[in-house]
Amino acid sequence: MTGVEIAVGYVFAWAVRKARRVAGRADGEVDRGLDAGMDRLHDLVSGKLGEDPALERAREEAEAGRQELSERTRRRLTDSLEDAAERDTAFAEAVEALVRELQDAAAAVGGGVSASGHGQVVGGNVDIRAKGGSAAALKMGDVAIGTVANPPQPGPAQG
Repeated sequence: MTGVEIAVGYVFAWAVRKARRVAGRADGEVDRGLDAGMDRLHDLVSGKLGEDPALERAREEAEAGRQELSERTRRRLTDSLEDAAERDTAFAEAVEALVRELQDAAAAVGGGVSASGHGQVVGGNVDIRAKGGSAAALKMGDVAIGTVANPPQPGPAQG
């Protein structure tokens, strides 16, 4: 199922928004279409997963004021959703359709891109190319191409 990571993000976003409302900190005007779609996705997922520990932990993290799921909870919830989708193709198709609907609604209000953890997201086209023995990436750490005469040595000598 291709949309499971996105679905996990939306399910957590729903829980965060609900926690804010309960605490009286709800944002002013919320796009009703997006809100309704998140409600439907949450109902679908929670109806399927029931009292799954990963889903319960995601709710707890949202209520605790976290803005992102912990990596462990994200992995566990992703695994639970993937397992449910593998066992029930109608569920998988319904999640995929709701994720597409939510992405379309989010894009329509201009807030359609988000990432969490170490994720990266682009709200449009990206064209990254490397030519002539070079390296290219959306995000890249230190890169050495070819032979490096004196590579840095690990340890306290590094600044």
